[in-house]
Amino acid sequence: MWKRIRDWIEVRIGLDELVRTQLRDYRVPENINIFYTLGFVAMVAYMIQAVTGFFLLVYYVPHSEHAFRSIQDIMTRVPYGWLFRQMHVMGGNLIVIVLILHLFSVLFTGSYKKPRELTWTSGGLMLATVFLFCLSGFLLPWSQLSYWSTTIVTTMPAAFPYVGDFVANVLRGGDHISGSTLNRFFALHVALLPPILVTLLAFHLFLIRRIGISSPPFGETVEENSPWVGYKHEQYHGQPFYPGFFLKEIFMVMIYLAVMFFFITFTPTFFASGDANIQADTLRTPVHSRPEWYFLAPYQMLKLIPNKFFGIGVQVIFVLLFLLWPFIDTKAEKNVLKRPFLLSVILCCMVLWVVLTIWGAY
Repeated sequence: MWKRIRDWIEVRIGLDELVRTQLRDYRVPENINIFYTLGFVAMVAYMIQAVTGFFLLVYYVPHSEHAFRSIQDIMTRVPYGWLFRQMHVMGGNLIVIVLILHLFSVLFTGSYKKPRELTWTSGGLMLATVFLFCLSGFLLPWSQLSYWSTTIVTTMPAAFPYVGDFVANVLRGGDHISGSTLNRFFALHVALLPPILVTLLAFHLFLIRRIGISSPPFGETVEENSPWVGYKHEQYHGQPFYPGFFLKEIFMVMIYLAVMFFFITFTPTFFASGDANIQADTLRTPVHSRPEWYFLAPYQMLKLIPNKFFGIGVQVIFVLLFLLWPFIDTKAEKNVLKRPFLLSVILCCMVLWVVLTIWGAY
């Protein structure tokens, strides 16, 4: 039976030829390492978010009077609802960590350089979209933690003169967080952001397969040595993508799942405080109100800079520099170890981000 189905598909789409050209005969650099698998791990992580989010959507009620109760029902009454929600919550935090690791691996290996500028920019836009996913999804449980954390984040645009208050009011649907904000964030989370992310992901994967995987600048088998003067697909004589590199990707996905279920089993509240189990109360502000951990660094920077407009302006400049970095760093040398000044800047930025995050948390 299976052979008949396989033969039927083979006649119509040439499955064997497709597997041969796209998997077995597709070559990757010989010295490629596990850090090159993080993009695939992030893609699988998003698929898990989409699947678990769909099942949560079946029982979730996007209304300020019923949202918190529906989440509690999912956790306590719906069969395995607690598992799907915990996977969704943990996955929302872990995918940010994976993307940040992927970002720094690309930065350290110089994989953003010509002709892969658009690959970097599309990846940066995907990271921004994931942050919007996290921001919009964090409010949906309508708990004390999500309500007041979102209140802090949505007041940041108000620091801009003229347009700041307008942008903040558009996000909130009014002067403060309300049921209108919940409806807007719900629509953003389930209707607008998914097609945007899928489109960016498709474009990102197209660029990777069209140009080829960037060769690591470390080791003795650097193959990408000729200058780029016109389009070409990077050809390698290293290991086949399947099964060698594909098994590395599956191995890293297993590690991702192991980490996720470790947190779910032993520290289910690692990314949430006790206020996550209290319904939102607009009249009672928590003693320690702060945004999610991935927004703590910019939040703490704003607290340290007296002029809020200057603080927001500096962060906007950082974001633009991040997105346009391949067009700024045009040196041919990809090995960051041979560029001590750039390495120092990267390490300083990493340390500063960690310090501000810890400072903002405590």
